[in-house]
Amino acid sequence: MVRTRSTDTDRPAGTGTLDREVSYRARNRALLVAVGGLVLAPALATPAVAESAHKGGGRGGSGRTLTVRSGETLELTATTTVTELTIAEGGAISAPDGTRLTLTVNGVETGSKLGRLTDGDGGVATAITAGTYRGTVVLDVAAANDVTYDAMSFPFRQAVYVDADGVDESRSVPSDVRGGTVTDDEARDITLRSNGEAFNGVYVTGGATYRLTRPDIAFQGNGRCDFVGYGAAVVGTGAGTNLVIDGATIRNEGVVRTAVIADATANVVVKNSTIHCADGDHVPAEYPASGSGDTRYMITVPWMLGISGNVRATNLLGASTRASYINSSISSEKWGALSVDGGSNCTLTAINSRVANTGGQGYGSYAIGNVTENILGCTYDVGDYALIHWGASAHYGDSTRAAVAALNESLELGLTASELRRLPERATTIRAGRFMVLWYAAGSVLVDGGTQVDTGETTFMCKAVAANVTVDGSRGARLTPGNGVIFQLMDTDRPSSVAVTGKPWSTEMLGTYTEPTTAPTRSATWDTTTAQSTDARAAFTDIDLAGDFYNAVRGGGNASLQGQNLVLDFTRSTVRGVISATSTRHRVATITIDEYRQISEVANTPGDVVNNGVIVTLGARSTWTVTGTSYLSSLTLAADAAVTAPRGKKVRLTVDGTPTAIKAGTTYTGALTLTVG
Repeated sequence: MVRTRSTDTDRPAGTGTLDREVSYRARNRALLVAVGGLVLAPALATPAVAESAHKGGGRGGSGRTLTVRSGETLELTATTTVTELTIAEGGAISAPDGTRLTLTVNGVETGSKLGRLTDGDGGVATAITAGTYRGTVVLDVAAANDVTYDAMSFPFRQAVYVDADGVDESRSVPSDVRGGTVTDDEARDITLRSNGEAFNGVYVTGGATYRLTRPDIAFQGNGRCDFVGYGAAVVGTGAGTNLVIDGATIRNEGVVRTAVIADATANVVVKNSTIHCADGDHVPAEYPASGSGDTRYMITVPWMLGISGNVRATNLLGASTRASYINSSISSEKWGALSVDGGSNCTLTAINSRVANTGGQGYGSYAIGNVTENILGCTYDVGDYALIHWGASAHYGDSTRAAVAALNESLELGLTASELRRLPERATTIRAGRFMVLWYAAGSVLVDGGTQVDTGETTFMCKAVAANVTVDGSRGARLTPGNGVIFQLMDTDRPSSVAVTGKPWSTEMLGTYTEPTTAPTRSATWDTTTAQSTDARAAFTDIDLAGDFYNAVRGGGNASLQGQNLVLDFTRSTVRGVISATSTRHRVATITIDEYRQISEVANTPGDVVNNGVIVTLGARSTWTVTGTSYLSSLTLAADAAVTAPRGKKVRLTVDGTPTAIKAGTTYTGALTLTVG
């Protein structure tokens, strides 16, 4: 049914409200009406007239036009199909409370425009923009699917809505689905297109088990929030939900127009698929230039991570949610390819997949909330970091049959015996423009198998937290830092968000980092000679290493740290380089948003240990070749370990200023200085 409404009750004769019936195809399931739906409709100031050239027709009807004039709001109570729709500036089309309105033209969702961020509702609702639309024009009235996140309600619209009972057509927009077949168990070979804003493709929830086979999805235009998946191509959410995406091609372009969202304890498996998300050109004008850390509004990557961008390809959310990518390509232009954000105890897995940033900046994966990440047999080609670490357990290794079979069982990947046999065993290869791992919170990283790590700069960058690194080179794992530094421990240089009032968002990223100018103060309580639970640790076995290890933590109460040690253990390994306490200096003294690429960019000057202990253990059959002056607080040598100098030189040790012979099977503590001459 089509109704017009006007606030002008004293209209001239002959301009009474239109009330024309439009029939439509019966839906598979009853239309559900919710309370409190959000509908954008401007106030009417002048009499309204809606014109329809012909009555009749349903979704497949033809030969009708519909015009909405300025100052008019046209309410549609049922799905309507016309061949031409004209909405004048100042005109609007709405749907009743508890429903959502979507426009498609020739099978493409279009015309939807998000409200302003500052409109009082967070700009989460969409309206159909003024203009003329021709072709198969469908105005779809569907039951609301409002999703709450952090006290905000997001009015989702989606081409296909699936719950435990199968496809709910009353909540779907079938006119956006082209080709293929859609059943209660599977959507096969469907094509979804959108050039409007905040329209979703497939939304699977409520404990459903569903399969997407060879979907072709391409969305252009902005989304609004990837912490809930508003505007994403595919969302799998809810306890008991199992979603398999096989053979997908997803290519999105737009601000937070994410490809795949896994949320709220769902299990989402993506295989044999290609996913890419490109940045949008139109960040909302009212969005703060510095960005916001308020996740309800965060639509650009926090610049304090040293990167830029406004869309990440995937996001993993909620509690104990699982997302797995197998034999697939996942890439973002910038920001991030694989993300775990806003969740807890989640599991992210990538097997035999390509993970990339195509725009020269970004990360391969992001980990927060005690997440487990399994990266086996993958190729990373990322702008800045393979991993930004905010509390996780991450493993980079080979996709051996045993390892993949174990994950297949424990994570319910659903790979058949035939698929497991066909999956080749591969080593992981990481190429990162800056660092392999950037730590901001305590957590572990395991590198083993034949993993090859090539970084433009430092391999492991730790910002004064309890990082734990294990590298097993027995099967060929290799680390090659572009700047010759394997491990850098230093104070955080990440500026903080600043609380703001009077705006919808609670924070803006206005913080500044300023380089300290005074020398660190020695703590009277910190022990630099004994490993502590809060120290950063790295253990290396059966590997040859060429590179330096530095600890630049100031301590003495700076950033609430009395001190932090770098604890290094080598077993059946060789290391060639400087291992030392150090001080760091950035290229610029002050870092704001304009200098965001200078975050983590430091030069080292080795010097005496203050609160930055360096504790080294050379275990069985290990050798350290010292290439420059190194300052330690503890050195332990196994009975068959050795400290040497490059050919033609000698290494000398002083302990608390006293020259001391270096002997195997000995432990030295105090102010240790090793020099080469």
